[in-house]
Formats: sequence, C-alpha cells, structure tokens
Amino acid sequence: MGCWSICICGDETTVSVSGKQYVTSDRVIDNNDILTIDLSPQIGNIWGDYARTIILENGKVVDDIELIQNQEWKSGLQIEEKLHAELLTFVTKETTFEELYYYMNEFILKNGFVNLDFMGNLGHSIVKVKSDRVYIEKGNKSKLGEVKYFTFEPHIAFPDSKYGYKKENTYYFETS
Repeated sequence: MGCWSICICGDETTVSVSGKQYVTSDRVIDNNDILTIDLSPQIGNIWGDYARTIILENGKVVDDIELIQNQEWKSGLQIEEKLHAELLTFVTKETTFEELYYYMNEFILKNGFVNLDFMGNLGHSIVKVKSDRVYIEKGNKSKLGEVKYFTFEPHIAFPDSKYGYKKENTYYFETS
C-alpha cells in the first residue's frame, strides 16, 4: 500500500500543483490557520482520492462549518458544500464531463469564486491505470455513466484572496 499526499496551509492554500511538482514547505501551522490535505492512497493498481480543507481556530479543528469564526474561511467551506450538493442535482449518467465542467465553473463564478486548478479541471475518473484517467474538462465528450467512479474536487478561492478551499469526494451511479 502506498499513499502520496499534499499538505498546504495558510496563504499556500491557493497553490495548485501536481503531486510530482509538489515540494513540502518549511512552515509551522498556526493556532488559527487553514490547511488543505490532498491524499491519493494506492493498493496495487487501485487508486483512491480524498481532499479536505480544515480550519484551525484557537488551536483546535473546527468540525462544524457554521462554528467557524473567520467569515472568509466559513464562506469558502460553505460554497464547497454547495458545489457538491449542486453536483448531485445536476448530473445524470448521460451528462458529459465537458457539460459538468462548464456548468460547475459557471456556478463557481456566479457564487463569487474562481477555479484555481492548474489544469482548469474539476475532477477525474478513477481508473486502474493513471494514463486512462479522463478529466472534468473542456472538450471531454465522454459521459459520466461510462466510467465506474469519478471524483469531484473543485479547488476554489475568492478572486485575489490568499486562501483556497478544496473538497474532494468520489462518486458513482448505482446500478439497478
């Protein structure tokens, strides 16, 4: 079993890089800080993906978004929740990766945020061979129902903010 991870905090949370280019910074996490952890565990050829932005206030993790005191951080995590809820109302097996890309990027902009992803995408399929991965991106006409699993991982920020937010979940369609 293996796992690679990216861990960024504070004003580095807007940084978007591939795992291959990521370099751990020499930084101490403050008592009041924002932290994003992005994990990619692997067993053999089976990959997983999970990312969360975590808020620390007064030296403790704030588990309930509504209890976050920093209003900017609270708003960022609230919109991440809203994005994932919107995904569930929008997608069907017939939705293309490109349709999801355009719809969710417009949703992000309408809510006052920008997409920070270095490739501009919002997620990808989960596959056994990484080179077979397809992305939620412009030009991808594949249907979501054509893949077994896909992630949705918007990495967003308010324009010109020094803080970014990310929440990644893996999704699939139930078969009857």
